[in-house]
Amino acid sequence: MLLRVHPDNPGDRHLKIITDCLHSGGLVIYPSDTIYGLGCDITQIKAVDRIAQIKGIKRENANFSFICHNLSHLSDFTRPIPNHIFRLMRKALPGPFTFILNANNNVPHYFQSKKKTVGIRIPDHFVPLQIVEKLGNPIMTTSIHDEDEIIEYSTDPELIYEKYRDLVDIVVDSGHGGNVASTVVDCTGEEPVIIREGKGNLLEYL
Repeated sequence: MLLRVHPDNPGDRHLKIITDCLHSGGLVIYPSDTIYGLGCDITQIKAVDRIAQIKGIKRENANFSFICHNLSHLSDFTRPIPNHIFRLMRKALPGPFTFILNANNNVPHYFQSKKKTVGIRIPDHFVPLQIVEKLGNPIMTTSIHDEDEIIEYSTDPELIYEKYRDLVDIVVDSGHGGNVASTVVDCTGEEPVIIREGKGNLLEYL
């Protein structure tokens, strides 16, 4: 299904269609403040397996992140965050960053790397934040790549739908997306370390 959703006013009916799909183990491609992402409810392990299969990787080797609605969710899934890291995140989020944090035992084992860490996103885009709030669980997020030699990420939701219509349950069309992924910041040590330069400029918040 290609579901056209207004980026600033998605509407309760559309949100219910999306969250019902996620609750039942469906896969959804959705917009964010960076690129379009592919995701599922983090509690639906069969859905996670489907995404790993689409990505052509083994679930245990994946570095999936997930989207939270706000910073109050973090203590549910991470070990205590040092004050200076939390202050940084509070300034930078919502925004185009993925923060790698030490995971606690509430994080499903299939989201934890061998280092027991987890990637957290709070995008500056109303649609995924509303999906997460209505769902009541974080949603897993991973990028969808394009085979184009110049453009790394797919930006046109209609073209994304043509490509993934037989692999996912819903493609949420909120207009063209970006083609620059989030900046990934490792916050598991004493100081934050940028491990992938992306859309977000962390220096603005340090």
